[in-house]
Parts: sequence; structure tokens; C-alpha cells
Amino acid sequence: MKFLDEMIRAQKRGEERGIASICSAHPWVLRVVMSQTWQVSETCQVLIEATCNQVNQYGGYTGMKPVDFVRFVRKIARENEFPVERVTLGGDHLGPSVWQYEPAEVAMQKAEEMIRGYVQAGFVKIHLDASINLGDDPTGALPVEVSAARAARLAKAAEAARVEYLPAPSYVIGTEVPVPGGAQEHEEGITITTVDGVRETLEHTRAAFWREGLESAWKRVIAVVVQPGVEFGDDFIMDYQPEKAQGLAQFIESETGLVYEAHSTDYQTREALKNLVRDHFAILKVGPALTFAFREAVFALAMMENELFSPSERSNLMAVLEAVMVRHPEHWRKYYHGPPEQQKFARKFSLSDRARYYWGWPEVQDALERLITNLGARPIPLALLSQFAPAQYPRVRSGTLAATPEALILDSVMDILKDYNVATGVK
Repeated sequence: MKFLDEMIRAQKRGEERGIASICSAHPWVLRVVMSQTWQVSETCQVLIEATCNQVNQYGGYTGMKPVDFVRFVRKIARENEFPVERVTLGGDHLGPSVWQYEPAEVAMQKAEEMIRGYVQAGFVKIHLDASINLGDDPTGALPVEVSAARAARLAKAAEAARVEYLPAPSYVIGTEVPVPGGAQEHEEGITITTVDGVRETLEHTRAAFWREGLESAWKRVIAVVVQPGVEFGDDFIMDYQPEKAQGLAQFIESETGLVYEAHSTDYQTREALKNLVRDHFAILKVGPALTFAFREAVFALAMMENELFSPSERSNLMAVLEAVMVRHPEHWRKYYHGPPEQQKFARKFSLSDRARYYWGWPEVQDALERLITNLGARPIPLALLSQFAPAQYPRVRSGTLAATPEALILDSVMDILKDYNVATGVK
């Protein structure tokens, strides 16, 4: 965690330093993260985070427990000759939200078990998220003192689970936590966190930590999650407007050892990301934008395949993915609304990219492998590259990018990461 501590010190010195927090379990995305960072610098670190929905003691939607996710990431690192000591793992939204419809005590006990598993597996950046109402909570917003007490309870479980030879956990707190994976409804405006709200969160959470005897753990709280005015959803993006967050930016400057963590920074422009880091939103969460770029590249390849192969030879990847999503709507139903044709469009092109949940299905995997095999068997014409991969076309022409399916996919994802590298000051 030394690099995070140094990043915070740099922020306090007035330097525009930050880090991209890669919230994804997609193997292609993680391949790019490690290979791309290796190309940029032989010393910089990567931060990879798993969410409570992706990875928990019951397997989450990835089928992985915390220790499985650690093995999974390390395997990808080894395959890309990326030093595992330069990979920091974090747990995002760790709390009871997975079990939000169960009674509070039951949900909290499961959250404690989950967080112990994360810490014991080697996750060292822990986002304590106890902001959501649970099954027997009164209706209305959860009082900050309740969420703070629950966060401290989770921190106590994490501290008790510490492994002697691993770094002590560093914590991220915050009650105004955006919905993981983007908003579920179209939003016309966002309420930016107030300075009073941040101050109240810090005061209540600090007091709750001390009541639990966690004074030393409080010293390892490195960031607070707030809403700086960025969000995305199925069909919209809300861009960062620095002038509206100046109060927040100024407030955190006086808080020793703390920066902000900004969620849902997906699809922000490079300039917006740079402004976020400048304004002390130093930890930038990104996930769906990366898998969206992967999906976009794969669809482009499928369109090239349609021009080069007969119907009987094609992978029909887009049709296969659509069929699987229709048969198993549990991962997109809450996000995609409207008449059937609108939902069909969203399944393909939504910015929420709920398609990311389906790439591991066997039928989809088989179709992707066939697509890659087909297009790898013959040269892809330059005209098709220009038509369907215009960003990659000049790189292929200049000889800096191979015209292979794998290279085209990886380069598309890499373009997103480059914006984060520039914004966070990666050398």
C-alpha cells in the first residue's frame, strides 16, 4: 500500500496524482491492465478491485470466493509476465448490500464473514459500504450514525482477520455511495455531496471507530466516497463540472491523509478525469467502460466476419449473446426498460453494459473463440479495418498494431486506460 500512501502525500503537496481503480473480473480487461501498464512503466502499480456482488463467500456472480479471485488475478499476471508484487487488490462495496432484503443482523453477520474472507485472502484496500437499508430497517434514508456504526463493525471484523505477513488493511468510507455498475434509472441531475455531509460522515465514522477500539485502524482510512457530480446509466452520461464541486475540493485539502474516491467515472472525457484528479478525487473507479470497449471491439469483428464468411461458417456471436441474455434476464431486467425493441437495443449497446455478465457463458465463449479463429485464419482487409475499427486502422497502417483479432480487441480497451493513465499522472 506504499504507493497509495505516496499518492496521498503527493496530493497534499499539490501534485495532480491519482490512480485508476479497475473494478472488473473480465479476463480480457485484466490482460490489458497488466500488459498496458507494463508498457507505460516498469515501476507503476495497478489496483484491481472486486465487488461484493462479483466475489463473496458464496461465489458471487463470477463463481469466485475471495481466495479464488486472488488466484485468478495472479494467474493473469504470470501469463502476462507482470510482477504480482505490483498488483494491489481491493474490495469494493464490501458490506451487507448483497443481503439487503434480509434482517439487519443476519445481513451484517454475512457481511462480516465476507470481509474476513477478503482480508485473509490478501485484499488490502477495503471499501466499507454499509449505506443501504436492510430488511427490517425503517423506510427512508439510513441515518449516518447507523451506517457509520455498521462500517465500524465491519472494520472490526477486518482487523480481527488480519494476517501477520500481509499489509494492514487500508479503508475507504462514505455513505453517499453510487449504485455499483451505474444508475438504474435515467437521471436529469445529480445532487453533489455537500461539505457538511462529508464532515458529518467523517465525524460519525471516526466516533464509531473509536467506540469499537479501532483508533489505529482509523489512521489507515485513506479516502472517503462522495458524489462529485458524475454518473452514467443505460442511455446517459453526466460529465464532471468542476465549478460545482469546488467546495468539496477545498474541504479535503485540510484533511490530513485523506483524498476522495470517485465512483462511476466511466465514460468521462480525458479532460474531466484530469480535473477530477486535480480536485482531489484521486481514486477513479472504472469498470463498465472497459467491458463496453471490449464488447464494441468484438461486435466490430463480428461485422467484419459477416463480410468475409458464409452464414454457415460464421460465429453468429451477436445472435448467440442476444439469445443467452433473453433466456437469462436477471442481470439486465432492472436496468433496461421500455418496449421490447428498446430493451433489445439496450442489450446490445447500453452504456450500463449488462452484457458483461454473459461473456463467461459456454455458448458465448464458444462463439467468441470461433470468431477469433475465423478472423485469424486470413488477413483482415484494410478496407474493413477502416470501416469497422477506425481508431485501430492507422495503427495497423503504421505497423504499431498487428491486424489480429486479439490485438484489435486489446487495443480498444487500452484506449480507455490511456485516458486514466494521463489523468492520474502515470509515467
